[in-house]
Amino acid sequence: MNQHSSYQITDICHYLMEQQVKAGDICIDATAGNGNDTEYLCQLAGQEGKVYAFDIQEEALRHTKERLDKKGWQAELILDSHDRMADYVKECGKISCIVFNFGYLPGGSHDLATRPESSVRAIEEGLKLLKKDGALCLCIYSGKDSGFAEREAILSRLKNLDSKRYLVVTMEYYNRPNHPPLPVLVKKLY
Repeated sequence: MNQHSSYQITDICHYLMEQQVKAGDICIDATAGNGNDTEYLCQLAGQEGKVYAFDIQEEALRHTKERLDKKGWQAELILDSHDRMADYVKECGKISCIVFNFGYLPGGSHDLATRPESSVRAIEEGLKLLKKDGALCLCIYSGKDSGFAEREAILSRLKNLDSKRYLVVTMEYYNRPNHPPLPVLVKKLY
């Protein structure tokens, strides 16, 4: 991370993405939101790469498109749930990085948020799509409106992944109050 980093969860996840994504890679933003991660993946993968971005809200994809258009980047924007990514992404076993932000669209309706069942299914689909040495970067928000059910369901599933096939690293803001977000990296070993 650079010297001006505020050490927000997005800074940590962007650092993890930088270590993972190279020019020409194929990546997925499983929860496009306002397009911040989609834009970053486009920068890292470059014009030779490809980025898919999923969201269930038209507003989120509209924001993402506007953001990308301003910078001259392109991504395939898909209005559907992240747990259906395999229906759209045909490069099975070739995806370098998949980014998830679990919770709700910043500035959007808190009633529209990711849910435990679909999020766990999306992680399962993502693991199938990853190439060897590919990674999932997860930002898990909990507390207040987001609750803890999704966080616990995701962590439970990750804890039970085959340790010979996957490396799972969770990081924690240990001294921050009010249920800070949890950054997680999942690396596919083979």
